[in-house]
Amino acid sequence: MFRTSHILLKLALVALVLGALFVVYLDARITATFSDKMWGLPAKVYARPLELFAGAAVSAADLSYELDVLGYRPVASPGKPGDVSRNRDRFDLYTRGFNFPGEREPERRVVIEFSGDRVKGLSASGRTVDLMRLDPVQIGGIFPQHGEDRVLVQLADVPEQFIHGLLAVEDRDYYRHWGFSIMGIARAAFSNLRSGQVVAGGSTITQQLVKNYYLTSERTIVRKLTEVVMAVLLDLHYDKNQILESYINEVYLGQEGPRAVHGFALAAQHYFGKPLDQLNLPQQALLIGMIKGPSLYNPERNPKRALERRNVVLGVMAEQGVITPEQAAAARDKPLELDSEGSIRGSFPAYLDLVRRQLRRDYREEDLTTKGLSIFTPFDPLLQRQLERSTSAVLDQLDPTAKLQSASVVTRFDTGEVAALIGGRKTRFAGFNRALDARRPAGSLLKSAIYLAALEQPRKYSLATVLSDTPLTVNSAGAKAWQPQNFDRKVNGDVLLYQALARSYNLASARLGMQLGVNSVVDMLARLGVKDGVPRLPALFLGAGEYSPMDMTMMYQTIAAGGFSIPLRSIRDIVDANGEPLRRYPLEYDRTVSLQSMHLLHFALRAVVREGTGEGVYRYLPQSFAVAGKTGPTNDGRDSWFAGFSGDLLAVSWIGRDDNGSTGLTGSSGALKIWAQFMAGASKQSLAYRMPDGIQTQWVDGRNGYLTGEGCPQAVKLPFIVGSEPQRRTDCAPRAPGSGPRGWFDALFGGN
Repeated sequence: MFRTSHILLKLALVALVLGALFVVYLDARITATFSDKMWGLPAKVYARPLELFAGAAVSAADLSYELDVLGYRPVASPGKPGDVSRNRDRFDLYTRGFNFPGEREPERRVVIEFSGDRVKGLSASGRTVDLMRLDPVQIGGIFPQHGEDRVLVQLADVPEQFIHGLLAVEDRDYYRHWGFSIMGIARAAFSNLRSGQVVAGGSTITQQLVKNYYLTSERTIVRKLTEVVMAVLLDLHYDKNQILESYINEVYLGQEGPRAVHGFALAAQHYFGKPLDQLNLPQQALLIGMIKGPSLYNPERNPKRALERRNVVLGVMAEQGVITPEQAAAARDKPLELDSEGSIRGSFPAYLDLVRRQLRRDYREEDLTTKGLSIFTPFDPLLQRQLERSTSAVLDQLDPTAKLQSASVVTRFDTGEVAALIGGRKTRFAGFNRALDARRPAGSLLKSAIYLAALEQPRKYSLATVLSDTPLTVNSAGAKAWQPQNFDRKVNGDVLLYQALARSYNLASARLGMQLGVNSVVDMLARLGVKDGVPRLPALFLGAGEYSPMDMTMMYQTIAAGGFSIPLRSIRDIVDANGEPLRRYPLEYDRTVSLQSMHLLHFALRAVVREGTGEGVYRYLPQSFAVAGKTGPTNDGRDSWFAGFSGDLLAVSWIGRDDNGSTGLTGSSGALKIWAQFMAGASKQSLAYRMPDGIQTQWVDGRNGYLTGEGCPQAVKLPFIVGSEPQRRTDCAPRAPGSGPRGWFDALFGGN
């Protein structure tokens, strides 16, 4: 008997030691990782602030949308920051104010009036306001160590009614227990038994958080005991409010494709299209009720079940004194009031992906782990909305079966700032970012580099140089002979250089590339910003290689900027929690191509949209609105590209399939439509024509490139680098100015 007791005592001691070691292990795990898992002070990512001044190209509809995204409250008469009233083209707005890097925009009541699509005037307290900036839209949050983007809140910003309702349903004794509650388990069991359904759970909020952070969902005694121990340890180490805040930002509340909806703030945006602090009582109750079964009570898929669950929660809130019975009864009569868009508004995962990559590229890890960063970007919600609308409209028309994908990048080419970006057909889907990672042949988009390399040699080439658009064969040792063809399988004989680019003739382009040499074209692509994925093969002349939409944006950014290579950027400023800047992003640029040769290329790219493969843009744009661009179909119609720019914006659009199958589209029948619809709704400035020094114009015969007279047959006016003009002349003498038909050439040059 004594021997048996002795053995049992030893076993008990061993179990006690092992148990103590296990508790020590769990304690170390919690204290070492919980702070990293907390979402209390993430990096906040902001869009550009909307600047308003008399004459600003902003419409009343634009301002209304921006205020809606910012969560301003429509009221009869503004009385506090965040209020707005509107009477047609007049807004009475009480701004919130904001601490921008280096200066503060004050909160104030401002009257804004519009005339047409422009701001007519601004006034505050009867005085004219010269310039004001709205507080910027927060487009996401990044906790750099985790690389997550979420809509995050601090406990102080969560409505008290919501907190009390959450605790009434999920953990009534939260501020009285030590991580788990015997009474809570008993009370939940009794409530569920009385109601005949699951009204409340037995796990405390602390236990639920532990399970989400550290454990699996398996239903075993060992897992449950581990959960209880860890909940007690968590409660010992951390303040109740810290734990509750982490829970509010972590709780799982549904799925959007492969993207999980975590946290009440993101769920509020997802299901209702509103910030958490603007939800009404029935909406708050629905989110609280979904905790028990995000899939079971998903209001989009199971609206009837979700409505019943919401009403049960309202009953519990009334029973616990959080709301009155009258409030509960009124709330039960309300519909679900879901967001009709059915997506996470205010969340732009493709753009945030670009921001994260730039952070990793340009900042030290120790800087990024500093909590409370504010990241200011050039992201423009108005341009993003227009880009999303254009993409959806075109893809829905071209491909109702949803097999086609698309990606687009928009920049302000004078600064290199990326203002809008779409990474796929589902514009709010945080999946594969095709704008950055889909690498495809660029087709005819690369031809601009060939022609620019030629125009840099004015003694040999000009816009009037005659090229031969006839078949050719290129033999390479050990490889199949390369025999390019035109898209329509036709040959066009002799054509002028600018015409060959405007009409995207493959044979003429391939012959020009062979004259220049592969190395010359590769060098030009590098100077334009494209260095990766470039093959040193003749097929390069027709777009071979692997390039992302961002690569093509860099190339055409340099072209649009007149030969200045300006790094694309998605970050303007970063400040820490104290408002101190981590690093500023000054404008950086370097001239890589001469202004004169780039000017000639701009002329040829204007010809693309006036008389070449890009003529379709003027089904969307006014004839008086000047743009330049290039179509880019690839072999077998697998990819459709268009790149182009106006006076203020550059955009590159791509359409293709993820399986690399044929789209059946050319550049003009696919991507051009997205680009043109976007530019028609977004661009405010026509592309100006300014001839630089060293350029002069001449009348040329469009059939043979000879100098000719104004008004002569086929006469076109072309710009030339001084000294590169054609040497031969036609027999036609100049006629009276204006005697010939006026084309876009004449309108472009005006009196030059």
